[in-house]
Amino acid sequence: MTTTKRVPVTEGLFEETAGGARLLGSRCATCNSTYFPKSPVCHNPKCNGSAVEDASFGPLGKLWSYSVQHYAPPPPAKFDEPYEPYTLGLVDLPEGLRVLGRMSTDNPNSLEVGMNVELVIERIHGDDDGNDVVSWMFRPA
Repeated sequence: MTTTKRVPVTEGLFEETAGGARLLGSRCATCNSTYFPKSPVCHNPKCNGSAVEDASFGPLGKLWSYSVQHYAPPPPAKFDEPYEPYTLGLVDLPEGLRVLGRMSTDNPNSLEVGMNVELVIERIHGDDDGNDVVSWMFRPA
């Protein structure tokens, strides 16, 4: 019996933990500025610090805005055929980040700006080896 393997869309962007999904980024040890994805340096022009530490963000946030992607994205984006529209959400995380990600919902009409959302790791498409390619998404909490 073959088991479908879950393969991250890109290594090092997210992880699943016992406490829920987390985005992997960094935080400046001097000014506390946060970055996703990881950054090797602080980009805050008011900061003279050079120590950037690994940090994780999530799993809860608030939906700031959203839009439905009605047209198929151009390469190198991949998706299962036939193309199905999906919702993108812009989410404020309590750590000070605003992150764009797919919304895990079949009904975009159920979304409301300001609603609580939860970070999850879900399938975005299949690969040529029959694996599930997964990425971070947000779903209503």
